[in-house]
Amino acid sequence: MSFPIRELIKMGISQLERAGIDNAEGDAKDLLCFVKHIDGSKLRLIYQYESRDEDCQAYFELLDRRSAGEPLQYITGVQNFYGRDFEVNENVLIPRLDTEVVVEEAIKLLKDMKNAEVLDLCTGSGAIAITIAKECGKNVKVSASDLSDRALETAAKNSGLLEADVKFYQSDMFSAFKGKISKKKFDMIVSNPPYIESAVIPTLQREVKDHEPMMALNGGEDGLDYYRIIADEAANHLKKDGLLVLEIGYDQGTSVPQLLEESGRFTEIKVLKDLAGLDRVISAKLARKSKGEK
Repeated sequence: MSFPIRELIKMGISQLERAGIDNAEGDAKDLLCFVKHIDGSKLRLIYQYESRDEDCQAYFELLDRRSAGEPLQYITGVQNFYGRDFEVNENVLIPRLDTEVVVEEAIKLLKDMKNAEVLDLCTGSGAIAITIAKECGKNVKVSASDLSDRALETAAKNSGLLEADVKFYQSDMFSAFKGKISKKKFDMIVSNPPYIESAVIPTLQREVKDHEPMMALNGGEDGLDYYRIIADEAANHLKKDGLLVLEIGYDQGTSVPQLLEESGRFTEIKVLKDLAGLDRVISAKLARKSKGEK
């Protein structure tokens, strides 16, 4: 049975509202655009037309998936980040607007550097690494790492689709960069590591806790497990005057800087806020001398 486009949208909104979806109208329209292979700006132009039976069936199936809590981005397979469309799936964290603040800070700092080597630690979809590579061009050489081989497959595909020059490594944090003779070093290490407290995860939206990869979310009992590794090891992989740029949780603006301070390896530690005015980014510089050095 076919329906006019306008009626399909009303039905979609109603179903998503009953399912408790926050942006029911927007998601209903986006899903229909996905089925019809059209841009959102053209949807209103076809309101009066009848939709094909097969499109109606496909739309209702997608509505059921969204109603069950599957993120819109996993259904459509796309998330826009910094003006570019990235492929996303259940193997990678969906890039958030907050992370664009991390990228902006990294790009700003890199503008004063020549031929900089950058490492994106815990790259996931590759959004940070690829964006830096595209925005900075030949001025930087970008590497990216992740423990998940499936995440790396997605990141490498995004790199190819967006024609970005990024080298990928499978690595448990810094493991791939610990040579027997010397350690691989970078001018900047940037990362959005897992930082959610284990006990908090069950309280998250179902879209997050039931669908996004747990290894990209769980930061341990206090959410600081991966920041401790970074505080302990990042300095060994930074060149002279190397920089560290990290995304943090909104409530970690004191704890993460404290870890970096206590390591004795970093200076000029700053906390930057996101568009909502919440603590979101830490930047720091490798100290010239570590504690205990003469």
